[in-house]
Amino acid sequence: MLLEMRVYTETTIPSYLTSWPSPHVVHAGHQISTHEWWTNHRQKYELYTSLVTRQEAASGDPVAAERRLESLQEIPMLAITPECEAIASAILASGLIPAKADRDALHIAVATFHRMNLLLTWNIRHIANAHVREDLRVLIASLGYTLPTICTPEDLLPPT
Repeated sequence: MLLEMRVYTETTIPSYLTSWPSPHVVHAGHQISTHEWWTNHRQKYELYTSLVTRQEAASGDPVAAERRLESLQEIPMLAITPECEAIASAILASGLIPAKADRDALHIAVATFHRMNLLLTWNIRHIANAHVREDLRVLIASLGYTLPTICTPEDLLPPT
């Protein structure tokens, strides 16, 4: 049963969930997939998030931020521990994720340290990047942890 799957919800999920419909085809598709998963399938999973997600969700347009934060309201927050900080520092030191994306490294670190099964994101540039994932998995393993499976809401939709 999927209910035991622990899912770390990164900031792009509430962003796509609550944003105005996009005129860009790819973004609109992501919004539709996110809505479908959130409305009809998220209850099959144990969702978690962190303070970094809430901080990012709170930034920008106040009305949009309120909508993003509201979507995260019922999701338990995982602590950002010294171990999380150390994992994020190792990710950044490796160069796999650029220093300017330090919050993305922290998302990965929090999900890793707290042993999430999945890290749910639409951040293809730094997190769900096929060019980075394998090296990231090896790095995380060298630190004594297991990288969660990094996926998008589309990956979690049932086959049709």
